[in-house]
Amino acid sequence: MTRTDIRLAIPSNGRLETDALDFLKASGLRVRRINPRQYTATIPMLPDVAALWQRQNDIVRGIRLGTLDLAIVGLDVLKERCTGAMDCDNILVLHNELDISHCELHLAVPQAWVDVNTLAELVQKAQHIQSAEARPLRVATKFPNLTAQFLSDHHIPHEIVKADGTLEIAPAIGYADMITDLVSTGTTLKANQLKQLEDGMVLHSQAVLIANKKALQERPQVRETAHDLLEYIEAYLRAQQCYTVTANMRGESPEAISASMLAHPHIRGLQGPTISPVIPHHGIPNNGKRWYAINIIVRRKDLSAAIRELRAIGGSGVIVTEVKYIFE
Repeated sequence: MTRTDIRLAIPSNGRLETDALDFLKASGLRVRRINPRQYTATIPMLPDVAALWQRQNDIVRGIRLGTLDLAIVGLDVLKERCTGAMDCDNILVLHNELDISHCELHLAVPQAWVDVNTLAELVQKAQHIQSAEARPLRVATKFPNLTAQFLSDHHIPHEIVKADGTLEIAPAIGYADMITDLVSTGTTLKANQLKQLEDGMVLHSQAVLIANKKALQERPQVRETAHDLLEYIEAYLRAQQCYTVTANMRGESPEAISASMLAHPHIRGLQGPTISPVIPHHGIPNNGKRWYAINIIVRRKDLSAAIRELRAIGGSGVIVTEVKYIFE
């Protein structure tokens, strides 16, 4: 029986669940969940979509098999599942930088290994262990596929020790020599006498939006929903990089003010400035110059430069406001 509903999966626990829900809300796609114990919800702005909560591994499997249509998932989990035996040809990444839930998958060794700080030194350590103890370097991880590939690419002989629980204790109790784990701040590693290798980052991860390729190809309503979802997401992400800047300025004409602004690199706006006349309290000044209000979009990183440029050409009363969405 052909399925007609459209399913968007959300990770069911941890930081990514919170980040995903906050991100969707900020993008104008608030998820309405009546009961926190329910594993289904609605998105009022996308009435045809059913939001579902699942574990990340199950999400990747569901997208691959087509039991899910769209999903937010960590790049780390997606890469791990697709680096192994799973066939991921039916998974399409719609957006690879949602800019939430950033972390790094990193190699970490005991602090007691004072002479091991780089991959080159880890190679020597692995060779020493093989020579002295007749065994390979043991690496505990929840990401066996990514870890094995990374170590093999750097010619480090190893044995993967799969683990589901707390990894940081593994070297201390002796069932592994080192670990590969997700790191945000490094505080937990330090608390357990571990350190990151200087060049030991396996993967920089963040949340991504994925879809079932077959559903996009064969179901127009899924394509339309994916388009709408991306529209809101892109509009929100675009806006996070910008401010709206409004200022007053005297000039002979809108064209003259525009020419002054376009001569400066940071106050040109997206397609140019919006300029409108200001009705003064006491009529038109004798010098013939009128007051105008200008409005432009400025990139966050350019704000200080933009304010300096506005002041340099006579701008005053500068107001800076947040931008919620920029649709193109």
